[in-house]
Amino acid sequence: MLKLDRLSMSYGSFRALDDISLHAAPGELVVLLGANGAGKSSIFLTMSGIHRPASGSIQFDGMELSGMKPSQIVEGGLVHCPEGRKLFPGMSVQKNLTLGAYVHRKDREGVRRSLEEVFDLFPILREKKDDPAGSLSGGQQQMVAIGRALMGRPRALLLDEPSLGLAPLVVRQVFEVIQRINRAGTTVLLAEQNAYSALAIADRGYVIEGGRIVLEGDRDALLGNEGVRKAYIGG
Repeated sequence: MLKLDRLSMSYGSFRALDDISLHAAPGELVVLLGANGAGKSSIFLTMSGIHRPASGSIQFDGMELSGMKPSQIVEGGLVHCPEGRKLFPGMSVQKNLTLGAYVHRKDREGVRRSLEEVFDLFPILREKKDDPAGSLSGGQQQMVAIGRALMGRPRALLLDEPSLGLAPLVVRQVFEVIQRINRAGTTVLLAEQNAYSALAIADRGYVIEGGRIVLEGDRDALLGNEGVRKAYIGG
């Protein structure tokens, strides 16, 4: 469903991504592991059309994404939930969520159904739907960010550091929801520094360092790799 082939991207003279190749099959949950600045967010920003690649190919369900507008990519079914949540703190939870359905705004009944599905997934957001998003806890704000991405009706979801800054109990809850989203049929590409939690729900993974993929394997292989354990898990 998702395929990057020898993708490179630069910020001016700085090569952020260097010859990246990876893939995710329909229904898979694939994790990208790497330290801060390794290139995980750059991959997602390039896939979602925010940055243009210097070279290489990005294919989604057989469609070449390079050169497409972000809105076209969302309409095609690939949706990005960015690092840091990027909410509008003064707007209500419900308004933040409905912004995620912008490309489907003419389908009012469909938007209503999507909103109910998000509220079913995150019941606390139904209770707080009229509250300013900025008044919510960090974990609840992350729920809004994921819910907003789901309002775009993704067939494949790019989740960038959803556990960042959250308490361990909340991290577990967030990862349980990600697993539910994946089991419902959505392909998930998950960028994380929290390797143990991410690999616990993943099918496969890639390790990224300095804008290059240095290791790939299935969940058990990466969990058992001494280098991965020392760098990202401990022990």
